[in-house]
Amino acid sequence: MKIRAIYPGTFDPLTNGHADLVLRAARLFDSVIVAVASNPSKQPLFTLEERVELARAAFKDCPNVSVIGFSGLLAKFGQEQQAQVLIRGVRAVADFEYEFQLASMNRSLNPELDSIFMTPSEKNTFISSTLVKEVCRHGGDVSSFVPDHVKIALQARLAQVAATAQSAG
Repeated sequence: MKIRAIYPGTFDPLTNGHADLVLRAARLFDSVIVAVASNPSKQPLFTLEERVELARAAFKDCPNVSVIGFSGLLAKFGQEQQAQVLIRGVRAVADFEYEFQLASMNRSLNPELDSIFMTPSEKNTFISSTLVKEVCRHGGDVSSFVPDHVKIALQARLAQVAATAQSAG
């Protein structure tokens, strides 16, 4: 039986922590789908299409990793993709409580989809997309937190946002 796993997230932006989990999952499962969530309630910096393209570029050399954008219920998406495993990254105990609730809800909605929690490597435990954006927004070096192509895209987008805000003010 081939095991298909889904690793969902907003990935705004994709970090080295995300990439680490995907690459490790790709060793464990026959195929891994990086499911980029539309999630407009989070007001992402990048469009869904941009986030999908940034993730595709990050995993272009991984034959068993694909990247798909989606909106709606994750449990339904998992069913549509015929996935058996849902991968969730857990950095701290606080993450676990929330992720445990999500896992229970997803199991209720799609009993065929089992959640597996993975912890990031030690060097990535503190990295979050929110922190990376904040560091970059204030001119900090994010080279060790995101892939190079993501750093370039992030710097360009934040410069664009700053220029728009400046011209509006």
